[in-house]
Amino acid sequence: MPARRPSVTDWRLVVQSRLDRVRADLATLGVPDPLDPEGTQWRVVAEQEAAVVEDMVTRRESRRREVASWWSGWHIERAWRSLHEAEIAVVAAGSGFLGRLPGLRARVAENLDDDDPRRVALEELRPGEFPLVVERELVVDALRASFDKSDFAHVGSRALRNKLIAASVVLFAVNTLLGVIGLVSPGMIPMCVGSERLPTVCPAGRSATGVDVWLIQVLGAFGAILSAVVLLLRRRPSLSPYVMIGYQATIKILLGSALAVIGILALGAGVTTGLIGVASQAALLLWAVILGYSQQVATRLLDSYADRVMDQARPLPKVEGQR
Repeated sequence: MPARRPSVTDWRLVVQSRLDRVRADLATLGVPDPLDPEGTQWRVVAEQEAAVVEDMVTRRESRRREVASWWSGWHIERAWRSLHEAEIAVVAAGSGFLGRLPGLRARVAENLDDDDPRRVALEELRPGEFPLVVERELVVDALRASFDKSDFAHVGSRALRNKLIAASVVLFAVNTLLGVIGLVSPGMIPMCVGSERLPTVCPAGRSATGVDVWLIQVLGAFGAILSAVVLLLRRRPSLSPYVMIGYQATIKILLGSALAVIGILALGAGVTTGLIGVASQAALLLWAVILGYSQQVATRLLDSYADRVMDQARPLPKVEGQR
């Protein structure tokens, strides 16, 4: 199978722009200083890592290998790690890197805690206080610690994404199985609700039909979509190479379909007798929508966890009122 041209994605655009910046910084370093052999070595490292980044961004793969790479995320994480090493190397390659201290301190502060000794050492560093080799090592160590924390957060983001995909596949299979059973054997999964005081009502009419389960699932999914819209409206933009919001919305919709079926079964079994009465078909369908929306109670914890993971991968400025 012929290799495919790499698709243009957000992470490629960001990595490519930062790679161009690294190469521009390398170009401004000028002729290597023979009195600073360590700086020359750092320049070689920067060029090597930049070449790796370029390969990751422009690499062409077959469809099968592309899917495997997408699942493992190795090309994304390799590109980011090599880019970080290139950025560190290009900073260390020049003898005037201490002029970048304000920007370096801000970058380190994004990922390292206030009491981290590497961050403290960088913030307390004063140009000329130590020999150049010592100052260079302090800067490199702090930057590496900051970038490592970001890179490890990428791994956590990818693991969460893959778990959401696996859960979505399972929920889709369960919903499909329930729908097929209801279609082949109407009434085997009873979606009709009745009581001693109220008449029996079914989703599609007065008696059980093959579309009852499907109809309840669709309405449950509709209720879940409402909560997914709320998620989209409150979601802050993310610079992470792994975007979770689509997978979170999928989980909500599929879980809403399943909960709607379970909830209608509970109504039909009389679990809510004396609390909830379903007197008409419209009321039954409305309850399917409400039950689908109710998945928000369970997925709210997932949303909060995903927010924490994404903030660690690409920390953003705190909004007003957020801690």
